[in-house]
Amino acid sequence: MTGKLPGDAFGDERVRAGARAALRTLEANVTAVEPIPRGNRKRTAIARFERRGPVVVQVCAEVRWLRTEATLLSLIRDRTGVPVPPVLSAGEHDGVAYLLTAYVAGEDLHEQFTAADPEVRTLLARSFGSYLAQLHDVFLFDSYGRLESPGEFSPPGDVLSPAYEDWEEWFREYGLGAVNRLPEEFDPLRSDLRGLFDQPAIDGSPQARLYPWDFRPGNALVADDRVTAVLDWEAPLAAPAPLSVAKAEYLVADWYVSEPAPLRVAFRTGYERVRPYPDVPTAHRVAAIADSAVDSARRVTNPRYPELDREGAVAFHRNSLETALAGTHHAAW
Repeated sequence: MTGKLPGDAFGDERVRAGARAALRTLEANVTAVEPIPRGNRKRTAIARFERRGPVVVQVCAEVRWLRTEATLLSLIRDRTGVPVPPVLSAGEHDGVAYLLTAYVAGEDLHEQFTAADPEVRTLLARSFGSYLAQLHDVFLFDSYGRLESPGEFSPPGDVLSPAYEDWEEWFREYGLGAVNRLPEEFDPLRSDLRGLFDQPAIDGSPQARLYPWDFRPGNALVADDRVTAVLDWEAPLAAPAPLSVAKAEYLVADWYVSEPAPLRVAFRTGYERVRPYPDVPTAHRVAAIADSAVDSARRVTNPRYPELDREGAVAFHRNSLETALAGTHHAAW
C-alpha cells in the first residue's frame, strides 16, 4: 500500500497505523480515504484504489469488539441469507484491531425510509422481520449476555460465547440498567419501570438466540427498493427471542412513522415466514424501549427522519413506555 491516510479519518497515530496495516493486506495503492461517521467505539472509512474496487476499513482500540464482529459477519454470511458485507481481512496491529469488508453500494436507509412509498416501506419492514427470524433460527446459545469470540483473528473463529449462565440475573441487570440510564424527565415512570425487573416474570431458562441490539434501518443500505447490506454488528448479545423482537420492532416500525401498526404487521409477517412469532412480555418490551431511548453516552436518541429534537425525542420515548406499561402496544393490530 502506498499513499497517506488523512488524520481526520482515523484519529491518533496509533489508530492510523492500524488502518495502514489493514490496507497493506490488500497490496494495492490507496488513492483516497473517506471517513464515515458511524459508531462511537470505532473509526470507519471507505478506501479507494487505482486498480481495484473500494473497501470499508474499520479500526478500534478495543480489540474484542472487532474480533467478535468479524466472527459474526462471517457466520451470518455462511449460515443465513441476511445481506452483510464479506469480510476481506481482519487482524490486530500494535493493540489496534482492524476489519476490512467489501464496499456495498446503496443509500443510507435511515435517510430513505420515511421518504419511500408506503408499499416499499412495507416490503423493507417485512425483510427486516425475515432477517431477524433467520438469525434466531440458526444462532442458539446456552447462556446470555455479551457475545465474544475467544479465537484468533485470521481466519475469523467460529465460536461466540455469552457471559451469563443465569437468565434472571442477566435480564434484571439489563432491564434495570436501561431504566436507570433514562434522564430525569422519566422520573414519574421510573418506579413502575423498575418494578418490572425487581421481580421479573422468569420462565425457567428460556432459549437464548442472537440479539443484534442495533438492528434497524439506520444501519442498513438500500438500492432499487431492497436492502443491500445490514451494517454495524458490534457488541452482539445472546437473549431470548422476545427481547430481540421487541427491540427490532421498535426500531423498524415505531421509530419512523406516526402510524406504525402496518409496519409492525409487515415485520411480523416477514418473521413468521421463517419461524413462529414469539409472545413479548411487558418487561421485555419495556427493556427494549428503555435501552433504545439513550445511547452509550447517556444521550437521548432521536427518532424520526428528519430527527426530533431532544424535547420531542423524550416525549416519544415516554409515550412509548407509558403505552407498554399499559399493555396497549398492539391495540391497533
